[in-house]
Amino acid sequence: MAKAKAPRRTLDSYTVKPINKTVKPGDCVLMRPSDPSKPSYVAKIERIESDGRGPHVRVRVRWYYRPEESIGGRRQFHGSKEVFLSDHYDTQSADTIEGKCMVHSFKNYTKLDAVGNDDFFCRFEYNSSTGAFNPDRVAVYCKCEMPYNPDDLMVQCEGCSDWFHPACIEMSAEEAQRLDHFFCENCSSEGQKKLQNSHNTRQSDAKVSSSTAVLSVF
Repeated sequence: MAKAKAPRRTLDSYTVKPINKTVKPGDCVLMRPSDPSKPSYVAKIERIESDGRGPHVRVRVRWYYRPEESIGGRRQFHGSKEVFLSDHYDTQSADTIEGKCMVHSFKNYTKLDAVGNDDFFCRFEYNSSTGAFNPDRVAVYCKCEMPYNPDDLMVQCEGCSDWFHPACIEMSAEEAQRLDHFFCENCSSEGQKKLQNSHNTRQSDAKVSSSTAVLSVF
């Protein structure tokens, strides 16, 4: 007579011995890919289960996709540390966890003083079957009307508060970093008058401004 299948136990946490790190549901982790030439997969732990008869532990995860793994592929405005929260769930051995990581909101990521190897950001949810994004629109900036990429240097106009890539306004990155003031082409005449009447230096805000312009991302 066949033995009854041992019930699985749900664990509150689990220590991954090879890396000596304790993980729990809600944590974001790096998982070993089947192809060693590829970067580690990024996932969010949903549940941790233990085999009732042995030490084998499995994790139920929700995958984050990198832009190049999506149907549309990587685009110019995608950051190097950007990932999409997908609707793809899977169960994997806990032993494939290579380390813990942090997936920040887009807003919090732009406020980081320094970005570490284990820092990522997410601003979209991704449907792995249809390739659709949520939200399906995003604010755009500059003359090129592209969404904000936190990896790219941008300068902010003191008149309209829009952001511009130096290359789009015929300026080098070095020149942009030396700017004390900047007014875009549309605001330049009014801006020069303001500067003549004021000696105050205005520091550009590092936050991303909102914009009413939008762009479909797929």
